[in-house]
Amino acid sequence: MEQLIVFLVLLLLGYFFGRAAEKKHFASILTREAELKNVLLFSMRLPPVGFGPSTTQLVGGNVVVSIDYFKRIAAALRNLLGGRVTAYESLLERARREAILRMKQQAKDLGATQVINVKLETASIYQGQQQQIGSVEVYAYGTALVPNG
Repeated sequence: MEQLIVFLVLLLLGYFFGRAAEKKHFASILTREAELKNVLLFSMRLPPVGFGPSTTQLVGGNVVVSIDYFKRIAAALRNLLGGRVTAYESLLERARREAILRMKQQAKDLGATQVINVKLETASIYQGQQQQIGSVEVYAYGTALVPNG
């Protein structure tokens, strides 16, 4: 019985600390998105009409986010019942937005005002004998347009 209580206490602590860390990360993302809103992103391959001569540079942002045990347990329960796995959705949203922010920051550091041909790649990093997802990687990349002059 003691072991069950210890497990539940640790599970609850992990849930609350994990949630606090996730909230803090989302707040950081919102702040940085506001700071980098002037670096425009486009999925098209060519520069927008009217954009003057520019130098191009490949830019990218990469992030690996680990899946905590609470999310893994919540996802396992959801797999039994069916439906959306919201625990993983928030993880992927944070990873995607963070990767885009890192790419935009690299573009800004180069003096770019726009990034075209933006693409996102994702990968799961497995761990353990049962090939459980341990982390997720998101890579955002594109072509930064640095205005000449």
